[in-house]
Amino acid sequence: MKREETVDYHIKSAWHAISRMYNQKAAQEDFTTAIGFVLININSKEGTPATKIAPLMGLEARSLTRMLKSMEEKGLIYKKPDPIDKRSVRIFLTPEGKRKKEISVQTIMEFNEQVREVVSSEELETFFAVFQKINHVIDNLQTETINPNEYNSQLYEI
Repeated sequence: MKREETVDYHIKSAWHAISRMYNQKAAQEDFTTAIGFVLININSKEGTPATKIAPLMGLEARSLTRMLKSMEEKGLIYKKPDPIDKRSVRIFLTPEGKRKKEISVQTIMEFNEQVREVVSSEELETFFAVFQKINHVIDNLQTETINPNEYNSQLYEI
């Protein structure tokens, strides 16, 4: 099988192209795509518990810890103890963090609008359905890897 015939090749190459495009836009404002995605996942009014951000982004907590420290040093976020659970910390956006969050949201919206100009609603519905099936396959593969005895159905039955 040629690489151009594999699903993962197309997903990876598309994501790298999107990421480069987002990073070019973010670099003009002195931040990165990764920081933009963190900003998007922080509630602008109520803040967000630090422990909730990594799962929202599909990241490991230790990866996020370094990024939050850097974002705090850049003046994009600040931390406050959670008023309900004093053991927990909530992350809040500074005015500059809110500004960069807005840039991130706008960049994503513009890209999606441009895609929707050239891809029909029906094609997008099919695209999203295909990705749901791909994620289902991934979930099954991960379940099989974690505990092969728990997996009872055919691997590629969707």
